[in-house]
Amino acid sequence: MTPQNDAAAIDAAIDLLTTFNEAWNRHDIDALMACMTENCVFHAVAGPDMLGRTFEGRDAVRAAFQSAWENFPDASWTEGVHFVTGNRGVSESTFRGTKADGTRIEARMVDVFTLRDGKIEVKNAFRKDRPAF
Repeated sequence: MTPQNDAAAIDAAIDLLTTFNEAWNRHDIDALMACMTENCVFHAVAGPDMLGRTFEGRDAVRAAFQSAWENFPDASWTEGVHFVTGNRGVSESTFRGTKADGTRIEARMVDVFTLRDGKIEVKNAFRKDRPAF
């Protein structure tokens, strides 16, 4: 095994993804940002580009993360499952949230992460395109 694939490193990376998921559910922006590198990048689930919409740098990523709770004040990411290999990680979860107009979204989603120095450098989010109900 390479050092980045040893059991302790994998466990630490899974702990990071678990901590990150728990911070989302607490709506704790400071805890989320503590998991991110200084030059972090977030590719959102929707937007005009091939990767949705990209936010680069701590200020832009922080604002994008906070907007999730503004758009869905009751947002939650449950049934989290995480795995890691090398410097890549994946989290699967169920996103649930209610929009201002009262419609709800409930869909499985995946985040694909690039990890560096014990933190998340890139969060690339994907969600099933399921109609609101």
